[in-house]
Amino acid sequence: MLTVDQKAEPGVSAEQLPLLLGDLVTVANRLTRLAAQSTESAESPAVWRTLSTLVSLGPVRLGELARQSRVSQPTMTKIIRNLDQVDWVKRIVDVDDGRAWQIAITPKGEKALHDWRDTLAEALVPHFSDLAADELEHLTEATRILQQRVAVGTLLSKRDDA
Repeated sequence: MLTVDQKAEPGVSAEQLPLLLGDLVTVANRLTRLAAQSTESAESPAVWRTLSTLVSLGPVRLGELARQSRVSQPTMTKIIRNLDQVDWVKRIVDVDDGRAWQIAITPKGEKALHDWRDTLAEALVPHFSDLAADELEHLTEATRILQQRVAVGTLLSKRDDA
């Protein structure tokens, strides 16, 4: 079994791919927790996930936002109420149904998200500052690959195809 602590041989086999991807998800979650704990932010991770989803998807209805963030609709209602109070989101009329509302991020919300991401990145620098040049190249390439594979449009089209 391939684990994060072992070196993968060039050309990971089809049998090893699920294990590698499982390890990747685990490490990504650890990295996210490490960064968040290092920032000492008082905001819930759900706040940042919600704002990030709005940046990625654009304005969406509350139910879709709850589904994307994997929370219940009442929980998302509370998150949106709190974000609305600090002017990080706004409600706009749904262009497809004038009776319905969509949630959109505001410029103030975009700035808050951008600042938080900068803070996360800075919090991680001490953990990665000793990487060799070739390791930085590998990290850059892995990031590029992951960004392509989990791009919002790619995820939505794959979900719709299923």
